[in-house]
Amino acid sequence: MVLFSKPLLPLTMGCIACCGTTGGGFAQGYPARPLRFIVPAPPGGTSDLLTRVVSAKLAGALGQPVVVDNRGGAGGVLATDLTAKATPDGLTLLLVYTPHTLNSHLNQKLPYDPLKDFAPITMITQAPLVLVVNPALPVRNVKELVALAKTRPLNYGSAGNGSGGHVSGEMLKLMARMDAAHIPYKGAGPAAADVVSGQLQYQFGAQITVGPFLAGNRLRAIAVTSPRRAKSLPEIPTVAESGFPGFEFLNWFGIVTSAKTPAVIIDRLHAEIVRALHLPDVREKLTGEGSEIVGNTPRQFAAFLERDFNRWGPVVKAAGMKVD
Repeated sequence: MVLFSKPLLPLTMGCIACCGTTGGGFAQGYPARPLRFIVPAPPGGTSDLLTRVVSAKLAGALGQPVVVDNRGGAGGVLATDLTAKATPDGLTLLLVYTPHTLNSHLNQKLPYDPLKDFAPITMITQAPLVLVVNPALPVRNVKELVALAKTRPLNYGSAGNGSGGHVSGEMLKLMARMDAAHIPYKGAGPAAADVVSGQLQYQFGAQITVGPFLAGNRLRAIAVTSPRRAKSLPEIPTVAESGFPGFEFLNWFGIVTSAKTPAVIIDRLHAEIVRALHLPDVREKLTGEGSEIVGNTPRQFAAFLERDFNRWGPVVKAAGMKVD
């Protein structure tokens, strides 16, 4: 399904245009060696799970192993920098999500440019986050969470600085005029485990991550971040309808590689990944937990990345977000 169709702005046009200057000869025999698929998070979180589903199909289509390389920590900066500096031969892929376009607003000393130093391939999924609390907490809706935060200190966790959970948490604090301490983790999975144990009080997490805990009644869902109720959780209200109109966040995940990778390789990767996204078993795995498959073109994904980058500057400033 195509979601983004506006023409590219000059900044991202340069990134795409440079990919086509190398010629088809470079791509003959591609890939001649195994691929490395870098994930800026430890095993067990949403990004890791999505990567492993896609990489398994990509390996079969390309006839080479695709090695998943988990590099958690530093808000994804270390993993992203590895890809930015990798040889532009299409053998190093990177799973990107919200921090990719937000980190430069949190940290002005990034060793890479999130737009110029990467060649977009496709967005794979987007989905709302689920606001979950520890069941022992006397909270059954967002207003009660906000009220509790005004009587006692609360901690919320996320997959790291600049993650979707961090952004959503800070937006709620800003809109509700509440206070809570943000505790960044090296992945959404460890953060969810600490909400279950009671070390944290709440988290905005992807359904694919918090779903097993919800099924076991070890977490309680009180809201979703989409503008409308999620089809997978129709009984859970949105944050917007819970008293905070205008609150909206959709977590997205996509795949990029190093800038200047030849266009013929980008096209091959795009075709194989999108083909994999539409396989019945992949669709079942990726949409069964509230996600929507996207599979847009490299140009459309590049345009989205630039719009998303421009969106977060004012939000970061208004919320006073910073690297913790």
